[in-house]
Amino acid sequence: MSLKADRDSMAFTFKGGMLPMTVMELASADPERIREQLAGKLSQSPAFFQHTPVVLSVEKLDEPHLALERICAVCRAHKLLPVAVRGGPDPVKQSAWALGLGWFPPQEIGRSRSLESVATTEDVSAESDASVDAPPGVAAVGRIYRGTVRSGQQVTSPEGDLVVVGSVNAGAEVLAAGSVHVYGALRGRALAGIHGDPLASIFCRELHAELLSVAGNYKRLEDIDPRLLGTAVQVRLEDDQLGIASLS
Repeated sequence: MSLKADRDSMAFTFKGGMLPMTVMELASADPERIREQLAGKLSQSPAFFQHTPVVLSVEKLDEPHLALERICAVCRAHKLLPVAVRGGPDPVKQSAWALGLGWFPPQEIGRSRSLESVATTEDVSAESDASVDAPPGVAAVGRIYRGTVRSGQQVTSPEGDLVVVGSVNAGAEVLAAGSVHVYGALRGRALAGIHGDPLASIFCRELHAELLSVAGNYKRLEDIDPRLLGTAVQVRLEDDQLGIASLS
């Protein structure tokens, strides 16, 4: 059989990927308390609850016999789709598998490496083949992207910072293990600290973002102070809350 015929006979291929995922970190195992809080969140930000896939993190709970099926039912009733569970003892893992969910081990403490230890690499878009230097103020860069990140595109730096020397259009997505620097307008989604680094930040020269996220803490466009829209800002965690400060 020829190589082409062999490829044509394949029904699928496995590919590695890094997809942005919302983590729902449970501080209570009580399905009714979860239901009450979700109802409040739904009234505040209904656009978020549109069949959004979530990972249920149970790392903060000491519940070997979690009412996982009821918790998943509460999530689905509020248009959230649990796809996996992170953490928990073996009974929780077995329950997740029995419900058709994936299971992830607990997040490693200190998993994020310091920026000084990250090797610098370079990504140059087709719009420019010139050599790239890190913009002033960026200590360590995992990836530099020159040009506009267009709708439907995703640009990722799995290690270190991501620098976009251009704009990020609506419908586009930029992700980094470290900080995200956008030297232009940010209209799409920006996710920094995707491995859980709480020291990561997002910087942009013109804020219109659909979504901002640092270490899993997020804000949507409707949650952003309108006075900050169109201005240069820094986004970082402050007491486990996402703070946005003007740079102008």
